[in-house]
Amino acid sequence: MNLKIRDRVETTPLYKPGLPIELVAREKGLNPADIIKLASNENPLGPSPKAVTAMQAALTELHRYPDGGAWELSGKLSQKLGVTRDQIILGNGSNEIIEFLGQAFLQPGTNVIMGEFPFVVYPLVTHHFGAEARKIPMPGLKHDLPAMLDAVDENTRLICVASPNNPTPYHNTHAEILHCVENLPEHVVFCFDGAYLEYLNEAPDLLNLIQQKPNVIILRTFSKIYGLGGLRLGYAYSSPELIAVLQRTRQPFNVSSVAQAGGIGALDDTEFVNRSKAINDAGIEQISAALGNRSIEYHRGETNFMLVKVPGVSDVCESLLEKGVIVRSMANFGLDDMFRVSIGVKSENEKFLECLFSIL
Repeated sequence: MNLKIRDRVETTPLYKPGLPIELVAREKGLNPADIIKLASNENPLGPSPKAVTAMQAALTELHRYPDGGAWELSGKLSQKLGVTRDQIILGNGSNEIIEFLGQAFLQPGTNVIMGEFPFVVYPLVTHHFGAEARKIPMPGLKHDLPAMLDAVDENTRLICVASPNNPTPYHNTHAEILHCVENLPEHVVFCFDGAYLEYLNEAPDLLNLIQQKPNVIILRTFSKIYGLGGLRLGYAYSSPELIAVLQRTRQPFNVSSVAQAGGIGALDDTEFVNRSKAINDAGIEQISAALGNRSIEYHRGETNFMLVKVPGVSDVCESLLEKGVIVRSMANFGLDDMFRVSIGVKSENEKFLECLFSIL
């Protein structure tokens, strides 16, 4: 074809998601029911039951366009978060909100500060808009916030910090985050990604952060502890001024009526959230103890996944696939000797450990 494609599009690396169960079953000749997927940090309990009920009720109104302002969902979020409706924006996953930030602030000649091992969407969006991704070393696989601050210059537009981080499972303390926010220049947006916050035993005071500075934005998602990854629903909250800027980059009706209903239902499902965290905590202890007994190096934090260090990691991941266990090699993330395993229910964790030990 003679299409004139933008240079940035031609050089953008393709994101490789975790392998779906159906694909592995076809390629390996396995029964899908015998395969466990522990690759994409999904909730092993499935979706929030209250979210499912709410979404089923919304199906009868699919001939109507969704509420473009998401009045009911934003109202429920405002009550939960202690902010006003004009401090909230919704996205087709929190990924889309990162794109909003790119559209609003990035262009050639600007830069984005991020960790050495960032959530993959940060460098992708930075690349799309022709900005520079400045990756700061992460000693101990944790964000070095003072070093990130030192890297800021007059062309910096965003600092992206996921805490807990993904693909590394560690988080920063509230004091560390607050110090970074307090010393942030006014021309830089501090993007705090809280996708895994519900798994923390002691979460930072996020409302305090956005009250400190109008250039702080908090990203959240329904994909993790609420079990709604397939729904693609995220949200962010910040100052009314910053949200008003991002609203200008948002497409009309970007969040479906079914997704809005699912979010409303999920926010009421406290029992499901508590049960999900309890099972996750037990799973981390289960896997950690077993790996420790075999003197296998691992990294655990307060998330729903762990990193495991093994020799010949690519061969190990492939061998696990042959046994019907899907994990995620970290080679594409710069962690060549590690794989990521999501926490499953007890029986899934047992199968993973049994297969791993037989391979090693």
